[in-house]
Amino acid sequence: MLFKTLLIGLLATTPVSATDPDLSLYRYAKDTWRSMSAMVEPATGLPADKVTGDLRTRAKVTSPTNVATYVWSTLTARDLGLINAGDAAGRVGRVLAALEKMERHAPTGQYYNWYDPATLALVRVWPESGDPVRLFASSVDNGWLATALMMLPKAMPQHAAKATRLARSMNFASYYDPAARPDAGTGLIRGGFWPEKPEGCSVETDYPGTGTIVYSTCHHYGAPAETRIATYVGIALGQIPREHYFGIYRTFPDAGCDWAWQDQKPAGSWKEYLGVKVWEGTYGYRGMRYVPNWGGSMFEALMPDLVVPEAAWAPRSWGRNHPVFVQGQIQHGLDEAKYGYWGFSPANDPHGGYREYGVDPLGMDAPGYTSDRERTQTDPGYEGCRPAQPEPAAFGDGVVTPHASFLALPYAKKQAMANLAKLKRDFDAYGPGGFYDSVAVRSGTVSRWYLALDQGMVMAALGNLLARGNMHRYFGTPAVEARLRPVMGLESWDVVPPATTR
Repeated sequence: MLFKTLLIGLLATTPVSATDPDLSLYRYAKDTWRSMSAMVEPATGLPADKVTGDLRTRAKVTSPTNVATYVWSTLTARDLGLINAGDAAGRVGRVLAALEKMERHAPTGQYYNWYDPATLALVRVWPESGDPVRLFASSVDNGWLATALMMLPKAMPQHAAKATRLARSMNFASYYDPAARPDAGTGLIRGGFWPEKPEGCSVETDYPGTGTIVYSTCHHYGAPAETRIATYVGIALGQIPREHYFGIYRTFPDAGCDWAWQDQKPAGSWKEYLGVKVWEGTYGYRGMRYVPNWGGSMFEALMPDLVVPEAAWAPRSWGRNHPVFVQGQIQHGLDEAKYGYWGFSPANDPHGGYREYGVDPLGMDAPGYTSDRERTQTDPGYEGCRPAQPEPAAFGDGVVTPHASFLALPYAKKQAMANLAKLKRDFDAYGPGGFYDSVAVRSGTVSRWYLALDQGMVMAALGNLLARGNMHRYFGTPAVEARLRPVMGLESWDVVPPATTR
């Protein structure tokens, strides 16, 4: 505690230095919190989706995920001494009061995707374009909101009753299709649902038996991406069977050419857990073997790890995989693409809009998320089904997002700190609210925005590192641990680390 107090006292007068890693991280936390606080709408206490780099202009929309990241950022700001306990409690109290007022899908308790943070009204017309917005409830967005609510009983006992009531009113069985994987004997979670029939593909469902039909997405979440947060929450709340955890594909199976659309041919074997058959496959990249995610991005791999202590609760699966995935991102940025920097994840695009970025070979989707603006892809082929394509002659304007380095801190602290220091030194990448959202490293173009999602990931990562794993402690209560840890700890993945760490 004395060390933390001294560090906080020095923040205002001591420049960030790579030789003072904890002091640097506290400075980053202080500045990042400034951007999170600037996103808050005074009328309601809710954060906006993003704010301009000068911290003056907020977006006119917000989402359940934005609310979640603000809540846990507030907890971290309190735990690091950036705000006092009374301020933190007041901020969270206003959020809970707003959540009680916001319109949601009454039969399932699910919040919709977009609200006006100034009025709490549902967004039905997109402010920037005037395009109509269809009401949609997302399993992932609601999953993140539920995680924040589930933290509060331990983090802020004065808000326990209200937070618990809200979390318990959210029924994640509304997304769970029990017949999605008849081959495995379990189900999968759908992406979400519309209360009214949309154009395009949808499926009429009423999984929790409310008597009200909704129109679910035709797709399920079958890859081990950030979407697994809804799995964790549903199991932790006792609303989804624990067997579902093993319904999510590690890779798609090696079954002739039926699965040859995936990025590469996996190596692995069939195993069984809780009566569910699991193909435990891995991909290969630069001498490593790992379990990929859908697009190969850092936030797909590591955002759930901010809340659920995956490395501790699943030491032979996620605990092995996370550090190898991080090394894959590092080796791509420094050795394969030769950008000189690394950290690829969806972000506000320096060239306009929002776009997915990742490392193509680290993802299951054959087109993949790419690391550069030009969408330079690799294709190792699929033996017997799809020939390999020549390696790219060069990569283009790589887009690096600082939040990816913060996510990597538990697994490559020295490398992540060095990467952040280089981004700060070499580009106009740091402003009054911390690191801007992304940098195109060849052109030097910077996205001078702060996003609640990405800044919230930064705050959670710093909380875990500097405040004794506060996010993990608040979420991982004995009741949650009793439901999740015995399931997560069963597997042993055939992950192979790099011969040398880059």
